[in-house]
Amino acid sequence: MPMPTTARGVDVTVDKRPLVLHVVYRFDVGGLENGIVNLLNHMPRSTYRHVVLALTEVTEFRRRVLRDDVEFIALHKPPGHGVWLYPALFRLFRALKPAIVHSRNLAALETVIPAWLARVPMRVHGEHGRDVDDLDGNSRRYQWMRRLYRPFVNHYCALSKELGDYLVDKVNVPAARITQIYNGVDSERFQRGDEGRLAIDGCSFGGSENWLVGTVGRMQSVKNQVSLAHAFVRALQLDPTLRTRLRLVMIGDGPLRAECQAILANAGVSELAWLPGERHDVANIMRGLDCFVLPSLAEGVSNTILEAMASGLPVIATNVGGNAELVSHGLTGELVPAANTEALAESLLKLAGDPIMARAMGRAGRVSAEARFSMQAMVSAYCGIYDRQPSSLT
Repeated sequence: MPMPTTARGVDVTVDKRPLVLHVVYRFDVGGLENGIVNLLNHMPRSTYRHVVLALTEVTEFRRRVLRDDVEFIALHKPPGHGVWLYPALFRLFRALKPAIVHSRNLAALETVIPAWLARVPMRVHGEHGRDVDDLDGNSRRYQWMRRLYRPFVNHYCALSKELGDYLVDKVNVPAARITQIYNGVDSERFQRGDEGRLAIDGCSFGGSENWLVGTVGRMQSVKNQVSLAHAFVRALQLDPTLRTRLRLVMIGDGPLRAECQAILANAGVSELAWLPGERHDVANIMRGLDCFVLPSLAEGVSNTILEAMASGLPVIATNVGGNAELVSHGLTGELVPAANTEALAESLLKLAGDPIMARAMGRAGRVSAEARFSMQAMVSAYCGIYDRQPSSLT
């Protein structure tokens, strides 16, 4: 097998702080990975040291980790089950001697077996959201796989109540072995200044006469940005007067980007939309919008919804996963059925037609983000799990 590669040359054997080994399938742009970044950047350095282990690749996304004491390891695993990788994982776990192995989502869950064989004291697994092949959580195969690994997990973290219920009802995990932890949001980084909406660098829609609706995220099928493209076109058909001020901003790259561009071009509205690809100035993007939309087919607890709320934006989101736990319909935004172009278009018309109401929703969202989804609450919850003895978690 290929030798593991590291992204930084930190000597992980010298530091005597307990080691948390965070295991993911791929460390790249995404909500799950952004949650790890926030946890690492805000957890006190004095408590734990950290290694991020990607079964496949570590990308430039690692640069969002601001600490210089975090090591990154990539195993370059090919597609398929990784049982053949168990010996290498066993040796790696024995060499690093982590106090905690924290795997995330089904693609990394299999690593709990070599962690158990290597006698890692605590094995924590996090459920962060649905896979595109199991949007409703009813896949018997995925349920069976999670049950297979269940004896090797000491404790579970569920990012939403819906995911916690799934573990109890479908995977038969005792409720006492589950802690529900919402993602935290950096409300200092994501906030709206007194000056109101700011211009987005590179975007020509900065005038006050425009009303900008936008989304941020990897452009892949589960995120379903094509639904927003269709809804934008439909909203302009329902109210042609909006062509003078309604504008669409779609941030991100991936297989759906070209499809969204084609939808907009075929409708003759390309000049009313901006799709620049991936950007790393998300906080500035949020400050340049009037409304945020998340058209996903499935979600755990969306970081981008929380960032939009903290930025004082009204949020239109599909009523899937944990979205309804974040967005209060009619108060901080709108919830619409997934893959329903007409309903999404009507919500766009509603908010674009009443900017005063939209701004009031945004202010209410900011209050909710500060009160319910603080970064400190998230960090404290994870530390509370890491600090406990394994015997008290089983």
